[in-house]
Amino acid sequence: MTIAETTPSASSNPLGAYLRDRRAKLDPVAFGFSSERRRTPGLRREEVAQRANVSATWYTWLEQGRGGAPSADVLDRISRALELSAVEREHLFLLAQHRLPEVRFEPSDIVSPTLQRVLDAMKFSAAVVRNATWDIVAWNRAALAVLGDYPNIAPEDRNVLRILFCRPNVRAKMPDWEQDARFAVAAFRADITRSGASERAQTLIDELCRISPDFAAMWHDNDVGSYGEGRKHVNHPVVGPFVMTYSTFSVDGQPNLGMVVYTPATAADAERMKALIAAKAG
Repeated sequence: MTIAETTPSASSNPLGAYLRDRRAKLDPVAFGFSSERRRTPGLRREEVAQRANVSATWYTWLEQGRGGAPSADVLDRISRALELSAVEREHLFLLAQHRLPEVRFEPSDIVSPTLQRVLDAMKFSAAVVRNATWDIVAWNRAALAVLGDYPNIAPEDRNVLRILFCRPNVRAKMPDWEQDARFAVAAFRADITRSGASERAQTLIDELCRISPDFAAMWHDNDVGSYGEGRKHVNHPVVGPFVMTYSTFSVDGQPNLGMVVYTPATAADAERMKALIAAKAG
């Protein structure tokens, strides 16, 4: 009987094939195991099982396609045992459970120079980057002209909800403020739950509930929404009313960050936005 007959193929058992491939790429010496008398490269099955704190027999069955569906906890332990990257861990979950794993919340607010250059390249579209608790961590010049003077806002107050609920001048420029605010609160609830940032956001939520009856009422409605795409109406004291459409984008490799881009809805709106940007630059 040949090896091909005793080992399930990648097409019939993609999870087992992936696990075998990953452990074959690991150096036993780097993990404290001897490299002597090994017929194949990488870690042995029992060594992966030992590192993952699972039964060697069960892990062998898993590679052979006989172990049943592993739990998320076991997959996480195997992921750590094989030192999988974030993308490799996602692939493991997709093979084993046909779903993405829960997000590991890592509160990094670092915006790379490359991402900042993407923001700066959008001359007439206002763009900001916010983290999982909606702190604004990066912006472009158009955003300063159209959305807010972020450099002159204290970093701890540079938060979408704080600006929305605690700055009367912002509220005055939003003709649909209540609708927009309610929508933002619902999307914020969904975002912090999805990202695993609920605990980190609790201090902000408690503070806003104390100082803003409007926020408290909207928060206790327990609505959930998605920011996605939409329209933002602005009644600016300098150029008058205009409309922007917005789209939200995730930042690959940084689940803590999201980018929101606002573009003028019509040619007339574009002229008003350009006038604001020119005035700010001047």
